[in-house]
Amino acid sequence: MAFAHFPDCAVINQLCQSNGCSPFLWTYIELKHEASLPAKNELPGQPWHRILAVLLRQQHKGRAKFFNGQPNQGGSSALDFEKMVTVFRRLALEAGDKIMEIYEADDFEVQVKSDNSPVTVADEAADVLISEGLRAALPDVALVTEEQAASHKTSSDSFIIVDPLDGTKEFINRRGDFTVNIAYVENGVPLRGVVYAPAKGRMFFTDTAGQSVEETGTFAKDAVGSLQPLSVSQPDNDALMVVASKSHRDQATDDYIGKYAVRDMTSAGSSLKFCLVATGEADLYPRLGRTMEWDTAAGDAVLRGAGGYVVKFDDHQPLTYGKDGYANPFFIAYAPGVALKPA
Repeated sequence: MAFAHFPDCAVINQLCQSNGCSPFLWTYIELKHEASLPAKNELPGQPWHRILAVLLRQQHKGRAKFFNGQPNQGGSSALDFEKMVTVFRRLALEAGDKIMEIYEADDFEVQVKSDNSPVTVADEAADVLISEGLRAALPDVALVTEEQAASHKTSSDSFIIVDPLDGTKEFINRRGDFTVNIAYVENGVPLRGVVYAPAKGRMFFTDTAGQSVEETGTFAKDAVGSLQPLSVSQPDNDALMVVASKSHRDQATDDYIGKYAVRDMTSAGSSLKFCLVATGEADLYPRLGRTMEWDTAAGDAVLRGAGGYVVKFDDHQPLTYGKDGYANPFFIAYAPGVALKPA
């Protein structure tokens, strides 16, 4: 089957290539029956990023036949995303419970790591819970976690990456904007992720198909509550909503934001900033400061699953994962339609 019924397949292909879409997706779509694609009458007038998001969500289905462009012979590379998403969500909730026990205590110990960042007993307790749970449930997938320095030497095309308590400064100052981050990365792209903000009562994750959702309700460990599919905003470049870091805002960030026509601004801690773009509560999140991949992968996955993008600040190329040392460059997270300004 060809792409003749798409108004301009070259545009889709360019978008896909520039946003980390693995080549096997296109092989799969060409072989899959047409009913798996958007209906022809749904295409006219739809923003390209929404069409692309629908196509990208087909990616998980292709794993039954293909993995990285090659036929899958039933080996360990065929991941069970339903199991993975269930495990990620449950462990995030359990870690959130442990974190809140410590958060609500009268006092807790704070130490300083070798990079001068703070760490608490909550970081460590959540890390033990999550890493043990992941190794038991998904033993064949490499694991990188912030609190285990030995894991930072891991080199793999596919891996799970964890920040058990993102936003430790927010936690210490009892501001509530901290999250549990768990993500799965493959070939540089965060495909699945969960971001749970226990003090805020907000849970965001990518479902089995890769669509990002926000869960509401009681957050039962063994039953998913009501889900709201997420979709980024359709931004007005004359009146943008911008979100920026609560603890790491600086003059360089303000100078860059000043290049845009801004309707309003908000601040948030941890990976919640990605989620605010994913929900449409913000259009743009620039980060001109040091971050690590465990800080961003889960939020990045949620944003991508809602149709958003994360690009490097200097050249606007997609932010990738699995880099040496797991350090990120400056980046911009945004809803398609935002006219990005140069660095």
